[in-house]
Amino acid sequence: MDRRKFFKKGTLLAAGGALLGNPISGLATTMEYDLSAKGKRAKNIIFMVSDGMSTGTLALSDHFQNHILGHRSVWMSAYIDNKVTRGLMETSSASSIVTDSSAGSSSFGGGVRVPNGSLNVGANGEKYLPIWQKMKRKGKKIGVVTTVTATHATPAGFNVNNNSRYAEPQIAIDYLNLGLDVVMGGGDEFFNGDKREDKKDLYKAFAEKGYAIAKNSSELKKTGKNQPILGIFNEGALPYQLDRENTPELKANIPSLAEMAKKAIEHLNTGKEGFALQIESGKVDWAAHANDLGGLLFEQIQFDEALKVALEFAEKDGETLVIFTTDHGNANPGLIYGKNADKDFETVAKYKYTNEWILNQIDNSFSPNAVRDLVQANLGFEITSSEAHKILGYYSNIQKEEQGLYNYKHLPYEGFANMQKKHSSVGWISMDHSSDHVEVAAFGPGKELLKPFVKNTDLHYLMLQAAQIENKF
Repeated sequence: MDRRKFFKKGTLLAAGGALLGNPISGLATTMEYDLSAKGKRAKNIIFMVSDGMSTGTLALSDHFQNHILGHRSVWMSAYIDNKVTRGLMETSSASSIVTDSSAGSSSFGGGVRVPNGSLNVGANGEKYLPIWQKMKRKGKKIGVVTTVTATHATPAGFNVNNNSRYAEPQIAIDYLNLGLDVVMGGGDEFFNGDKREDKKDLYKAFAEKGYAIAKNSSELKKTGKNQPILGIFNEGALPYQLDRENTPELKANIPSLAEMAKKAIEHLNTGKEGFALQIESGKVDWAAHANDLGGLLFEQIQFDEALKVALEFAEKDGETLVIFTTDHGNANPGLIYGKNADKDFETVAKYKYTNEWILNQIDNSFSPNAVRDLVQANLGFEITSSEAHKILGYYSNIQKEEQGLYNYKHLPYEGFANMQKKHSSVGWISMDHSSDHVEVAAFGPGKELLKPFVKNTDLHYLMLQAAQIENKF
């Protein structure tokens, strides 16, 4: 190929997008979707999303596991062992170069970019059939597993059409009507008749359709393989993995992502036509919004443990395509150069709880010394008296402000993260989504379809082609 023509073509594509009023239309080509050249069919598909995972998050997780726990991350081991096809993915939505989770998931789910905030509904009301519905119509069992609310943007994007990602009470009803075979995560408020505005008892409605209802780890373990499962384990999102590990009651009652993934696969694998399962570590994104280092690292490690479950199953099964990626970057954390960077980062091993947990313990009754003691006991480093006074100022409304998207109690996430940076050598560029080109990898039949650089929408058609399903619905 003539090098000058190659670059000229790329420039014209980008310029063409701008001229048409769509800043992202020309940034990547569309995947070729061709069933004529059939390879081995993927009977099952497991699509895994570490929501909001910047490449810096992936690196920090691998550094922590490699240098402190003594082994590489599962994600990086798959690269090192050359077991996967790997690419970079552009994550834009129809309305912005920077996507939100609903538009990001809809790109995978509907195969078309939609505006931020929407679930498989275009700017003019066009509805795009979500991929798990396509799989269901072909006889496959379908399911979603997440660490946030089961009706949140990422799981919903594979299943429903709605103008708003925030219509979670309706999305819960949609799951019932669509007949998802496995639904696991948080969000009791969207299924519990005592908490829903319309007073509909969706637990009862699911049970009447034959679902096993699980509200804790013990009940989940008792579910059989021959019943669909609704597992809702908390109001709101599930607790952070770091907090769960160090709180006996939470560890006993709330399953980990890996435990939910294993149970979901066991149930779904009973279908004659195979299955399609989405697994999401949703609180990677929440921790990034909060610049919560302990939360971020251990949520990414929790994703890694679930990835291990999926890859081990797929390797043994031989008929399962596993795709693992993220929907977008968030906050772009990184270990910053300095003579003490290694030593500082090792202090994360002393963390017992997340910043969220620690800041939730503080109230106006605390003295500065009590704040200092709380931080020392649970994060292993000392803050100054001045810093303790500054933290307490947020609780007396002196400097109360919004810090982080999922910060419902207006806790001083950003201020505390800036103090923490001196001790961890980890910095952040923001508290919000970013436009990173992100990692995507594939294992199993169909992995050869993944190209070095793809659009997020390409993964929709990759899954259909790997499963050898014609896109006629």
